[in-house]
Parts: sequence; C-alpha cells; structure tokens
Amino acid sequence: MDDLLKEKFAAIVGSQHALSNADDQSPYLTEWRGRWTGTTPLVLRPGSTQEVAKIASLANGTRTAIVPQGGNTGLVGGQIPDASGLQIVISLVRMNGVRAIDPDGMSMIVDAGAVLQTVQEAAAKKDRLFPLSLAAKGTATIGGNLSTNAGGVGALSYGVARDLCLGLEVVLADGSILDDLNTLKKNNTGYDLRNLFIGAEGTLGIITGAALKLYPNPKARTTAFMAVDNPFQALALLRKVQDHAGAALTAFELMPRFGIEITAKHQSGIRDPLPTPYPWYVLMEISSLEGSDHADAVVSEIVEGGMSEAIIQDGTIAANETQRAELWRLREGMSESQKPEGGSLKHDISVPVGKLPAFMVEAEKLVLGWEAAARICAFGHLGDGNLHYNISQPVGADKADFLARGQELSSRLLALVVAHGGSISAEHGIGQMKISELQHYKSPVAMTLMHKIKSALDPHGIMNPGKVLAN
Repeated sequence: MDDLLKEKFAAIVGSQHALSNADDQSPYLTEWRGRWTGTTPLVLRPGSTQEVAKIASLANGTRTAIVPQGGNTGLVGGQIPDASGLQIVISLVRMNGVRAIDPDGMSMIVDAGAVLQTVQEAAAKKDRLFPLSLAAKGTATIGGNLSTNAGGVGALSYGVARDLCLGLEVVLADGSILDDLNTLKKNNTGYDLRNLFIGAEGTLGIITGAALKLYPNPKARTTAFMAVDNPFQALALLRKVQDHAGAALTAFELMPRFGIEITAKHQSGIRDPLPTPYPWYVLMEISSLEGSDHADAVVSEIVEGGMSEAIIQDGTIAANETQRAELWRLREGMSESQKPEGGSLKHDISVPVGKLPAFMVEAEKLVLGWEAAARICAFGHLGDGNLHYNISQPVGADKADFLARGQELSSRLLALVVAHGGSISAEHGIGQMKISELQHYKSPVAMTLMHKIKSALDPHGIMNPGKVLAN
C-alpha cells in the first residue's frame, strides 16, 4: 500500500488511531492461542459508525481488503489478516458505548465494540439480564459475538446470540449504512436482513451497533457440582432436571476428570470440589425469579433424587456467591488450561442431545485407536448438544508432530459427527480454520446461495476475504 493511501485511511480516524508501528499492531495480529498470525499496513480504530462507513467507502473504491475485529477472542482465525500485508484491520474497540436501555421494553442498544461483561453489568443496573455468557466475557465484544453467532453457557435456556438480537446497524462494503436498530418483538416487513450478518464473520458487512433482548433478572441462582460415572448418566440427569425444573434450568455443563485436573493444576486458587475423583462431572445452575429459597429447594430435591437413583455419585451445592464463582472457574478455565499441556486438536461440534453419549463412546474408540496415549478433554454444553471435543497430546510428545498427524484424525472425527446428525461448527464459526470442511459438508445448493449473497453484497470481495468462503 502506498503512503498516500495510508494517509487517506489514517485521516478518517486520526493519526493516533491509525497504528502502523509493529509493536502497536502486535495485539491485533495474533490469535490468542498463537495459531494464526498476520500482517497489516494499518490497524484503524474508528470512533463512530460514520468513520467505519468512510473507511469502507475508501476501501471499496481502492479495492483494499478490510478485516473487522472485536476483542480478538475468536478461535477460528476469522479476525486475523493474512500474511500478504495488504489487508487493513478495523478494530471496533473504541466504539464501546451503551446507547440506550429500555427496562420496560426489555431491550438495549449498544455499540458493536461494547465488551460483553460491560453489557451484562449495564443491564443488571436496570434489574435486567442479558444472558449471553462466555468464558471470554471480559474481552469479547458484542459485534464479535454476533458476527460469530456465539453460544455460551446460557444457550440452553435463552438461545444463542442470534436469538438475543432484535436489530442491527451494519456498514456495507460500499460504505452505505443499514440502520435496522429496531427493538420490536414483532416486525414482519419483508426479508429479515439482520440474520444475513449474524454469523457471517464480517464477510458481508461490519456490525457497528446492535439492539439486544433483555430478560427479567433472576432473584437467585443456585449452582451444583455433581459427579457421574459416564455421559449416559449425565443425559439421564439432564432429562430428570428438565422434567423437574423446566425453564429454571439455565446451565448444564459436562466436564471430564482430565479437564478438572489440568484446570486445578494451571489456574491459581482452584481446587477439586469433591474429595473423591470421578470420571465425569456436571455443573448445573438453576435460576429463580422467586428467590433463593425456591432455587435451593429445587436443586436440593434434584441432587437428593439423583443420588437415591444412583444417577449422581456425589455432589456439592454452592453455599454462597464465592463458592458459586469457584465452581464456574473450573468450567471457564478449562479451555485456557489445555494450552500448557502442549498441542491440542480442537473441535467445536454439536450432536443431537439424545445421541451425544453414544457419539462420545464411538469417538473415544476412534481417538484411542489412533493414539492410545492421547488425552481427551471433551467438555461443554450438554444441555444443547455442543461439545468442545479437544484432544491433548501425549505427555512428552512432540507438539508439531502431534498436530500434523492430527489432521487426519480430525477429518475422521468430523465425519463421525456428521454421521450422528451433528454440525462441524457449533458456536465458534468457520473463519479460516474450517473453510475446506464447510465446502465438504455443506450442500452444493447452500454453498451456491452463500456465494451469490457474498457477490451481491460485496462484489469486489473486500470484506474479510479468505474467511468462511474460499476465494
């Protein structure tokens, strides 16, 4: 990129927000696990939707590729530029405001760069709940959450990011602005355009604002940590809880013993909640609008009933908010705790809930048949069928060799997922990681439609090229 064009881009946001120094750019160019690293002539940090629109208009006219980025917490490389040095990064971190909250209408409007935890806290101050919740909530942004259609631990009860969005503001490839920030629950006026951009990972437009759905704030949450012998017991427990608690069940997470051990090992201040180790654990949360007595009674009855039927082998109930937070740290620290254990093959998959235990039996045979010393860390959202089926290298193995050999195993594992009626990407998206898998498993008709939509909205291919769809 010539200096004159760089100056034109920088002038839109101001020189202090146009980063060209390598040290300043560094936090924006590497995925947090270190799997993808790119280069860029500029990192632009616009402060308004109008500035984003001007950037897009100039980029479209000069055929300059742009890569939108939120909190850089994505796990499939969708937010990282390539190595060409020709793609500009547009970071929305300065656009982080809460524009409006309507407690009566159960909605709020926020900038795309607003951090998820900030949005949650703003809603809580109005005695409302924004239920999307992720381990990266302190860094992930709403625009990134919507662009990847993030799921998280609350999807069982409240749905994924798509279900929590009422309207969007989007800058299109030519710099025009789609203003669809309505907060209506019913709005049946033609094509639902917002759903084109949710989950599109910045390939069709740049989300700059969002109207979000709120819920009544629970008066109490009671959290239980329970041991089970296998995923079949976990599924039986899920059915029992759903029959007993209904919509009050707001989280149901499955975790393996190996995951508990490495999280306690690598996360400070975390301890094993139970005195005896078990193969599998469930972290369950019941939310109540009636108060703590009601939530506690529901959980106590579930735990006592599960133990009497030998579904639950042991368990503990958080007695206060501190203990609740400690239990959740076990789950939320599990992804990060795999990193110091060496190479890890990551699979964000979903399988119909009723088929999940049988899938896990077959998957374990497949993995251990490939490498008997491999360490499986399959954990996640059993309540909605989404597992992070991760495989850590054997102790002492060569990381590079393990990851290289693992490509063949990953292909076989994803084929098993599809054979069980599942999806190769549950909540992380496609990015640059799963482009070939999407082409392989998505129907030809669906792929043709996706390419037609891309061509219609981004005819010059400047919006996050090399992500989701092959160029």
